[in-house]
Amino acid sequence: MDVTGHKSPPTAAPAAPPQRLVVDLGVCEGPVLLGANGALYGIGDDGVPSDAALAPLKITSITQKPEGGAQHPNGDALSVSPAFFRNGGGEINVMMQDVYARWPYENPGIDDYLTRIDRIVREVAAHPLGDRFVHIPFNEPDCIWYDLGVPDRTEYETHRDRFFEDWRTVYRRIRALAPGARIAGPNETGYHSRLMSDFLAFAQREDVLPHVVTWHELSPDSLRDFQAHLDDYRGIERRLGIAPLRVSIDEYANRPDLSVPGRLVQWVAMFERNKVYANQAYWDAAGNLAGNVVRTNIPNGGWWFFRWYAGLTGDTVAVTPPLPHTAGTLQGLASLDTSRRQVQVLLGGSDGDTDVVVRGVPLTVFGHTVTATVAEAAWSGYEGSHAAPRVLARTALEVADDGSVTVPLRGGHRMSAYRVVLTPGGAGTPSAPSVPWSASYNAEDAAITGGEARTRSTAGDAEGYAASGTKDVCLATAAARADFTVTVPAGGTYDLAVLYGNESGAPATQKLSVDGADPVTVTYPSTQNRAHRGKKDLTVALAAGAHVLTLAQDDAEVTLDRIDLTARTGVPSTSYEATLADIAGSPSYDYSSSAGAGTGALVLREGDRAVFDVHAPRDGYFTVVPRASAAVRLTLHGGRVTAAPDEPLRLYLVAGNNRLTVTAEDAAVRTLDVSGAGSTDDVLTYDASSAVLSGGAELVGSPHAPGGSCVAELGNSPDSAAEFTVHAPASGRYVLVVHYAHDDRRDNGHAYNTDIMSRTADVTVGSGTPTRVTFKNTWTRHDYWTLGVPVDLREGACPVVFRNATGRAPYIARIELGRVFLRP
Repeated sequence: MDVTGHKSPPTAAPAAPPQRLVVDLGVCEGPVLLGANGALYGIGDDGVPSDAALAPLKITSITQKPEGGAQHPNGDALSVSPAFFRNGGGEINVMMQDVYARWPYENPGIDDYLTRIDRIVREVAAHPLGDRFVHIPFNEPDCIWYDLGVPDRTEYETHRDRFFEDWRTVYRRIRALAPGARIAGPNETGYHSRLMSDFLAFAQREDVLPHVVTWHELSPDSLRDFQAHLDDYRGIERRLGIAPLRVSIDEYANRPDLSVPGRLVQWVAMFERNKVYANQAYWDAAGNLAGNVVRTNIPNGGWWFFRWYAGLTGDTVAVTPPLPHTAGTLQGLASLDTSRRQVQVLLGGSDGDTDVVVRGVPLTVFGHTVTATVAEAAWSGYEGSHAAPRVLARTALEVADDGSVTVPLRGGHRMSAYRVVLTPGGAGTPSAPSVPWSASYNAEDAAITGGEARTRSTAGDAEGYAASGTKDVCLATAAARADFTVTVPAGGTYDLAVLYGNESGAPATQKLSVDGADPVTVTYPSTQNRAHRGKKDLTVALAAGAHVLTLAQDDAEVTLDRIDLTARTGVPSTSYEATLADIAGSPSYDYSSSAGAGTGALVLREGDRAVFDVHAPRDGYFTVVPRASAAVRLTLHGGRVTAAPDEPLRLYLVAGNNRLTVTAEDAAVRTLDVSGAGSTDDVLTYDASSAVLSGGAELVGSPHAPGGSCVAELGNSPDSAAEFTVHAPASGRYVLVVHYAHDDRRDNGHAYNTDIMSRTADVTVGSGTPTRVTFKNTWTRHDYWTLGVPVDLREGACPVVFRNATGRAPYIARIELGRVFLRP
């Protein structure tokens, strides 16, 4: 089996022999923990990110600030808790010192802090789920307030004793107010054996041991050193006679690791193997799960990697990489679920060829033949949408006499992660996936005129941004351009993806030309900054052979990272395997046939359900076909429809992730097949100019708004309203899509954080109850995003009203309504 991953233009260098990643199913590490999927300030507000982005990841812990904390404008633990808990979240760590405004924290003294501690603890204790919060009273005390990292022993002991006294005081205060409260610490910037040894001895002696032991792993060397840190810590526990405590690395990873599947897998494998909890660091903006969610609901490559991680079940098993504990190399993790009869391997982190060797395949579980399915999650930028991971190969493999199976992965890319799934082989042959020709070209390798190549990603730079190579190219002057020489194997239509950055303050444009022909305008939405990569998707028609694609500066500075060319082979389509979906109830797994997707069927009966995460590149209608043995019920956006086997339906999907639930009386479901590009036929559209405005709301021109204008100055009064009258062709469940913009911020002076804020609006449909909707910041006042809200409409005319009596609503340019279910 020749698996081709993310490819770059061919070179003359000879191929290195394949690396070997060895998975030993006979060495069990314990139940899958899913501990490494959290984030510091991963949730900004209730609804940011969306429920559909949160729920699939099965997040075990997040870290947020105390309610009303001044460190950042949002991310309050109690405010985000409804979203976290209703989407299956585990525990919320409260970073208590984030009650203060400055960084590093101002220090008004322990007495002032205790008054704040009192309020925080009482508010958490009053929460209905107060037992699912963990208090972190000190953040990085080795640097902040106590300066515990000083080399002089006498000075260290003076500072240490002051910290220990305050730890004991705060610990006892928290437990006096809430006897069942859990407390975490010491929470250093990194692991320091001297302090940890002293701290645990003191805490044991004074009966103030933390319930969770925390420290940060934020060094480029953490991937090398963490195992030694943990081993040292466990050794201290044993020496002191302390039963093993839960460990949480409540900040991990460097900025260039976030959103990059091939880098994230190295961290997650390390933490999952050791069964510790871990939260990704907060390097930029809140509310995007540490750079893995685009806008509010759109997955990038990092999100899909964590979705794969959330899909591991059963026990993790031993994985031996070529170079253990080595950053920037091939690493992986794997699980074995004997009840589902599945092996899943997640790997990545290096270029080139790999052989995934799975040993100890139990014949009583899998038989003598397995189906191997290989997929790729590539880096799509921090703000670039990533479709459902492409399946690169499906094939039947014989289990060798020694109980092993070798799955070859060819042409891997260091920034991509890969998933290998083994399931029992059945009758028939798995369908080979259609893998289109694709090639990538880094901007720094293009012919640059009038532009500047800037170094972005180098080894050891914890705070730099990820780049596909090591540089990006800034095109800022009138004559600046980048000429990419490309060669394609056949004539036809090609998808062109441009990874870029735009910090100009509004959508910016470049001119795209092919072989010097008349250019077309490319418009790039704003990104958080010039290095925070977004992705613009285009199409070009090319004849077979060599071409020069030119991107030239137009109205503002845009930086370029890389371009991807992929042959368009037909209508975009994806098959989502039922046996890899989330489940509830007790469905059974039937692998008697390996035909089609090759992963068998999920047998659903009453009380069972399967939940599919379905990607849409834009808001609109897509064709969805359930491949099942009998009728199934599909639930989406709160509506439900029954579909016969293989019956195509038109479903309205919102841009990004859509959670689609399938139930049945008794049906074997193989796949959910989704195709299309997002048709807007049968979508109702109403521009801002059609709204009736009152209470100070006004219609203003906005050149980047769809329709050219928007509703502004809406809110801050109960009399302020924008009322649209919509005309529904039939009663039923619809999705209301709001095109909006705003750029609310509160700058706290934290150079490493972008302190964006959300706006809200109360939306009333007909005579219904108002629904509070949260609208994330769109980076600039001139960038319009969409947000989907499920609503019920009655046939005929119906008012849709936007209000906000206590604050500003976003600028609203357009609303659209699509009925959730239609039959062709």
